[in-house]
Amino acid sequence: QVQLVESGGGLVQPGGSLRLSCAASGNIRSINDMGWYRQAPGKQRELVATITSGGTRNYADSVKGRFTISRDNAKNTVYLQMSNLEPEDTAVYYCNAHFPTVLGDYSYWGQGTQVTVSS
Repeated sequence: QVQLVESGGGLVQPGGSLRLSCAASGNIRSINDMGWYRQAPGKQRELVATITSGGTRNYADSVKGRFTISRDNAKNTVYLQMSNLEPEDTAVYYCNAHFPTVLGDYSYWGQGTQVTVSS
């Protein structure tokens, strides 16, 4: 079994920064894509950023130039550095990771961490 545990959320003023972390633990051989998604109240969950095992990054247009995704494969951890935060970034942020198995690619989710941007 695999677990994803997020940390780093909180309350920040507009223009501020936060760094989210997500560590995977359990029976892990390797991890394919990792990413961050978010869900604001009353809205659907949306992609924020993803990163492949080789380091190729993909960002939602709304966060390009402000957020940076990275990963440490040795630590099975993915990070999201968020800068110049806006009230519209307020949401629960979820970590996602894809694990290869003999039955195919398996997707796991973290429990979510709240990010609130407010003055």
